[in-house]
Amino acid sequence: MPDTTRELAMVFAGGNAVGAYHAGAYEALHDHGLRPDWVVGASIGAVTAAIIAGNAPEDRIAKLAEFWNEATQGTGSSPTALLKPRQIYNGLHALLTLAWGRPSIFRHRLPGLWSALPWMPDDVALFDNTPLLRTLERLVDFERLNRGGTRLTVSCVDVETGEEVYFDTARKVIRPEHILASTAILPAFPPVELDGRVLCDAGYTNNLPLDPVFTEERDTDLLCIASDLFSLRAPRPASLDAVLERANDLIFASAPRRAIAGFRREYELRQRLDPKAPAVTLLHLVYQAGADELAAKSFDFSPSSIRDRWAAGSRDTVRGLELLASGKAGNNSFDYRTLPNSLRADEAVDRITSPKRHSP
Repeated sequence: MPDTTRELAMVFAGGNAVGAYHAGAYEALHDHGLRPDWVVGASIGAVTAAIIAGNAPEDRIAKLAEFWNEATQGTGSSPTALLKPRQIYNGLHALLTLAWGRPSIFRHRLPGLWSALPWMPDDVALFDNTPLLRTLERLVDFERLNRGGTRLTVSCVDVETGEEVYFDTARKVIRPEHILASTAILPAFPPVELDGRVLCDAGYTNNLPLDPVFTEERDTDLLCIASDLFSLRAPRPASLDAVLERANDLIFASAPRRAIAGFRREYELRQRLDPKAPAVTLLHLVYQAGADELAAKSFDFSPSSIRDRWAAGSRDTVRGLELLASGKAGNNSFDYRTLPNSLRADEAVDRITSPKRHSP
């Protein structure tokens, strides 16, 4: 079990429907009696973090389950474990999402896509995500959230300047509109104007917002558990869709890799200047998509996919806590831990060659 005397932070990445992984990760942490002091999120990670910070600890799992039950499409779970039928099942659900939206999160916008026609007025997005405001107001107690029992930081980016913008309950009142701005990934959703700035999802620039946690001056040790939704590691792609998925993953996963390398160098310098400076441990959990998942996985709200992602988050967190408990950190002030290559990635290769032996 990790040392509970140090501060505990959780950082949640963006990824739309893949974010069910976050709920499983938090549930496993909760089941082990660990409560974060600070939650940081981008996009669906900001939604997850707001639900955690805006509810009493005993209500958080139920509220996360309510959010994902409403987001899940009301169709049956996949009736087969075979790879190709499951891919078709997932793809059809992604198409249903694009065609009809998700009533608790987003809906179609007019003129939206029709604005591409020369005789239609201009528009800046395909979908309208204001239904998410009502969902947040129902599932999150913003009074509790802003009282600061659990600190919340939300990541956005300024559309006009490209500057990363962070809203933090330690410094500012956070409203549902701040969460909405963090989910507004262009061009799917329109940017949100707040305090004279036009803001959107920071996914393309910094999908896993570790910076607030690791750049702040500290006087206590820290354990940060980062729940990431896009992996730098994957089997070699063998189809056009797999190539598209790989390109998407690399876009969203590359910034965290560079950030972590930078933090390692920074803390090495800090340690030279002050050998007794507070130490930080980063447990980096990364969702490994199965072979049945497609490039459109962020829009796949199928019951089977949501269930599998939640279970993966729970399983990976338990393994991560075991990894932390397996041995003491070295003498470095920045201790980076991540799971070995996930079994799901290995299973993905097996399922391509002999899919009948594996369930999704």
